[in-house]
Amino acid sequence: MAQGTETPAGPPDSTSPGAAGSAAYLRRRTLRRGSAGWLLLTGLGVAYVVSGDFSGWNIGLSKGGFGGLAVAMVLMGVMYACLVFALAELSAILPTAGGGYGFARRALGTWGGFLTGTAILIEYILAPAAISLFIGDYVESLGLFGLTSSWPVYLACFAIFIGIHLWGVGEALRFSLVVTAIAVAALLIFAVGAFTEFDAGRLNDIPADPSAFGSNSWLPYGLLGIWAAFPFGMWFFLGVEGVPLAAEEAKDPVRSMPKALAISLAVLVFLALITFVSATGAQGANAIKEAGNPLVVALQGDGEPTALSRFVNYAGLAGLVASFFSLIFAGSRQLFALSRAGYLPRFLSLTNRRKSPYLGLLIPGVIGFTLAAWSGNGGRMLNVAVFGATISYALMALSHIVLRRREPDLPRPYRTPGGARTSGAAFVLACSALVATFLVDRDAAFIALGVYAVALAYFAFYSRHRLVAAAPEEEFAALAAAEAELKRG
Repeated sequence: MAQGTETPAGPPDSTSPGAAGSAAYLRRRTLRRGSAGWLLLTGLGVAYVVSGDFSGWNIGLSKGGFGGLAVAMVLMGVMYACLVFALAELSAILPTAGGGYGFARRALGTWGGFLTGTAILIEYILAPAAISLFIGDYVESLGLFGLTSSWPVYLACFAIFIGIHLWGVGEALRFSLVVTAIAVAALLIFAVGAFTEFDAGRLNDIPADPSAFGSNSWLPYGLLGIWAAFPFGMWFFLGVEGVPLAAEEAKDPVRSMPKALAISLAVLVFLALITFVSATGAQGANAIKEAGNPLVVALQGDGEPTALSRFVNYAGLAGLVASFFSLIFAGSRQLFALSRAGYLPRFLSLTNRRKSPYLGLLIPGVIGFTLAAWSGNGGRMLNVAVFGATISYALMALSHIVLRRREPDLPRPYRTPGGARTSGAAFVLACSALVATFLVDRDAAFIALGVYAVALAYFAFYSRHRLVAAAPEEEFAALAAAEAELKRG
């Protein structure tokens, strides 16, 4: 048994110590295996991110200009590519719902696992809350049913889409795939329309700030603007790392997970390039740098809505729904895995008859809805989510490096091209992006640190003494410890 872990015993989970008790405990915490093939997993990876193509990234133009955001997007694209290759290897080694927590648990111990899992939870609970606000804004701007952006719309989002998740993972991922396909098709149609208005001279129409070091027409805010644009370069890829959270419900995860990660990233890189260049060149960087709906502004400017701009506006709503829906899935699976292993209250990992973690869906939903209705500040919540994401990226990349060096003979059905050098590049870029979040929204960074502090106090004083050794991620780490002990002996 791993140090600091225990078999579950006592209420509310009435199981007894030993193999029989562990089996009964896990039976009440079982996901539906074999529900998702590589296509559904690929759709999930794109769905996590696709809303970022419709809005948010353009604010990076106000931080770094076209050149600054372009460099930031390339560097963040490299970070995500390196991270995805590392995660493909790790998810083939440990195909469980723990995802990043499970990888870090094996490599960095219980503290590393909890730090990583908590950072991922911050991202996947805050991001849906923020997106529900954006959905409300779209519903109001489109005049749908006469609704305004208010709590009934946010409540409907959480209630309807959590309900679909409770129905079953296969149904949920198929719904996500359809909505994502609509959003992707809309981005392709948008790019064709925007390129008809493209003018390369408009890309660098933001006036240069003479006081900024290294400023010019392409870098109007200087070299520091590149760094400040890092969090917005991430918007084209933020969330794709959540695909491994579906590993326990995947068909042949050892093969399908690396394939889905690679294809989804390739799709996202293509969408990022055509969206960024076409939107900026159609109306100019200055015109869209602070727009809430940059693609619509890129098509119509200050003029009257066109048939294409209306279509893109409606498709933007589909993109938001796709990301909202998939992020709820990711948050529930990370919460499920942490709870099943005892890092968080165990009752949160109970599953229903359709093998969905119902409390892991409902409780984050309640938190997300409350934050959306109370705060109303979607930008701030997304910045908090980005801060959590960058911490998790650094720790997951570090986990890959540690496992490569400490356990070189560990069976690896898929091997990361470049090995530890690849994950090392992801680690350096993730740390740079983490620091950059302080340049964009210092308050959001400190809010995330405050949440982190509370979570760590809970772990330090309570849950680390009550971990469940029978959880897959804990068993995997215990096996590694036992093997290491035998080698030393």
